[in-house]
Amino acid sequence: MKKYNLITASLLTLGLTACGAQNTSTTNESTTAQVTSAPGAPGAEPFWAYAGKTGIGTSYEQYQNGQYSDSAATGDVSKVWFSIAKGMITETMFGLIHQAQIKDMQFIVTGKDFTVSEADDLDVTIDYLHKDAQGRPLSLAYKVISTDKQGRFSLEKHIFTDPDGQTLFVRSVFNTELEGLKAYVSVNPYINNNGLGDFAKTTEKGLVAWESDNYLSLQSASPFKAKTVGFTGKSDGINALKTTQSINTQYTNTGETAGNVSMLAELGEISANTTFDLALSFGKTQQQSIQQGEQSLAKGYQAVLDHYNGKGEALGWEDYLQSLKPLNAMVEQTADNGKLLYTSAMVLKTQEDKTHAGALIASLSNPWGETVSAKEGSTGYKAVWVRDFYQVAMAFMALGDTATAKTAFEYLEKVQVNSKTPGNNGDTGWFLQKTHVDGELEWVGVQLDQTAMPIMLAWKLHKANVLSDDELKSWYGKMLKPAADFLVDGGLAKILWNDTQITPPATQQERWEEQSGYSPSTTAAIVAGLITASDIATLSGDDTNAKRYLATAKKYNNDIESQMFTTKGNLKGENSDGEYFIRIGQDTDANSDTKINANNGREGFNKKQILDGGFLELVRYGVRGANDESIVKTLPEYDDETLEDNLQVKYSFSFDDGSGTFAGYRRYGNDGYGEDEVTGTNYAEGGSNTPGQRGRVWPFFTGERGHYEIAAANANNALDDAKQAQIKNSYVKGLEQFANKGLMLPEQVWDGVGVNKAGYELGEGTNSATPLAWTHAEYIKLVRSLSDKQVWDYYPVVAESLKD
Repeated sequence: MKKYNLITASLLTLGLTACGAQNTSTTNESTTAQVTSAPGAPGAEPFWAYAGKTGIGTSYEQYQNGQYSDSAATGDVSKVWFSIAKGMITETMFGLIHQAQIKDMQFIVTGKDFTVSEADDLDVTIDYLHKDAQGRPLSLAYKVISTDKQGRFSLEKHIFTDPDGQTLFVRSVFNTELEGLKAYVSVNPYINNNGLGDFAKTTEKGLVAWESDNYLSLQSASPFKAKTVGFTGKSDGINALKTTQSINTQYTNTGETAGNVSMLAELGEISANTTFDLALSFGKTQQQSIQQGEQSLAKGYQAVLDHYNGKGEALGWEDYLQSLKPLNAMVEQTADNGKLLYTSAMVLKTQEDKTHAGALIASLSNPWGETVSAKEGSTGYKAVWVRDFYQVAMAFMALGDTATAKTAFEYLEKVQVNSKTPGNNGDTGWFLQKTHVDGELEWVGVQLDQTAMPIMLAWKLHKANVLSDDELKSWYGKMLKPAADFLVDGGLAKILWNDTQITPPATQQERWEEQSGYSPSTTAAIVAGLITASDIATLSGDDTNAKRYLATAKKYNNDIESQMFTTKGNLKGENSDGEYFIRIGQDTDANSDTKINANNGREGFNKKQILDGGFLELVRYGVRGANDESIVKTLPEYDDETLEDNLQVKYSFSFDDGSGTFAGYRRYGNDGYGEDEVTGTNYAEGGSNTPGQRGRVWPFFTGERGHYEIAAANANNALDDAKQAQIKNSYVKGLEQFANKGLMLPEQVWDGVGVNKAGYELGEGTNSATPLAWTHAEYIKLVRSLSDKQVWDYYPVVAESLKD
């Protein structure tokens, strides 16, 4: 266990007696004991917070030469990110984007005979502090109002970060007509991204917690009336508040044993419009963290908020939105007047690391967090997957943010396997499955779509004049050619646990990271990747490989139907004729009866029974036309809601305004990545997979289906105003309805099947992960596609090359 370093010096600093005898201080109109060290180490078992976030945020920072850099001109780069769930401030990160420093920060109100915390069941609304006249958010600064169900008080929180420092700024405004009510604030530190390694103490300035050289401090613009630290669930003071409505014992430190610590402070009595400004600040030393908070509080609420928003001369979120030139035109193709579009732009930019510029994560959450152990560090979805990354980079391009798209592309070199990749004893050129933003290896499966997509992105950037000819030629030599060579030749993946020979186009894992074999979505990316690589090779003067890449792409393309389109399907639905694309096959005969692997607690099924929407990627990239027979023949099965539930993919949802229904889709039939339909428990709750686990509807498939409708309308010369409006008022509007009250788009939504232990409403985001960057990216791209009347991810060079 870590030790409380220099404890004697620390106690002297606190003004304690050397023997640790009790001191007393007068607070709460009574005398409470002030004791040195809190008992109860290491505290309650730590878990992450609820993953269904209704808000996330950070300050907007401007690049300097494609990177983030502290300077006299722009000030220090703020590296603080926060999240909000169920009305509470939850995981807040400092340093790298995955390094959580707290689990949650909550407010508590006591009265004569009651205690209510934000963790209790309050009525919560969430809104944005800075909006335009049309109600579109102009920054990710939040106003959260939590109301006691018995009407005894309300709490309004304003939440944002200080762009000039390392501080989360929180204003709390209490309102009550009752007398004698008091407000408290509690913080549960998870410093350095785990819940067991922390120490905490009180100081004259406020409260401090730390692990090694990572510190956080909690300070108030007005002095705390009382403060204590302890071990969560044991000596944290919250149980005392709930039973006696006061802090009975004020512990000044948590002693020599690290653990799951908690900090608690009394803010004071509340009445009408009682306001407290708090700073939760971070640093590499105690002094740094305290100074950061002092500086933010000294500037004051309005100055910090104005800078965050970008008002006046300050650079902030409003400036970022104004830099997105296509945004106003795109608003016309939204059904909510651009509210989700503006939010999505900021959400995607928020999910970029600021130490490693261009590192785009999947989600600022840990899926099903409240049942996932936090004893050790975990990135959850706060990590880089190249596939999700590609979707987001393309969305930045759609928004007109070519700077972030270019920086993101350049970052990809960090996550490509080369001779210097730690532990690599195999071949090179492919891209790692999942990494930390600093490139640290986490998962090392080979997903060939993730090796193709960087090539595709480079081609798009060049066509948009974001990469010059010389830049593209340079990247061809050091990153794109090795990737294309791997897509042709394959090779040995030998790194960490993985020791597998890869023979394209068969992939070790498809886009759901669960099955090996021949996948329509993976093959679509491989073919597009090789054809764009051929085009780039030609520009680079490498005619030999240009021909090789193109010839291989055509060979893979010619085998798609025989390997992945069954003509002897066995699905039993009203619209099934036995001819459709399968999700994946582990042999080269689409009509064989082989089973795919069991996964996520679900047994393996005959491959011909499992559908997914991956075949639509063939159309998106230009590998197949929207009217090609194999595509058109698969649509009835994909859209068939009469299939048995476990194999059904499409589910219909009703618009809240009564204007009809819209489509939602699961990843594939027999998906087990979701809540258990028998027990209602979270995915893998308790650390095991159960047969009842069920993958739910993923909103971004509504966007994928909408993209197909645009392609099909174009193929039929039918994308007129009426068709455009129909797509907008079904697929675009459907995605908008899947957003929660904070305009965050989820990974999965409740589909109405099985035990609903969490009480989700139909179509409401589950606790898997919200916001999902991929979902926001798909929404942005759909709106841009509709605005352009052309699929944004379409590669004309692919379609042209395959005509030959």
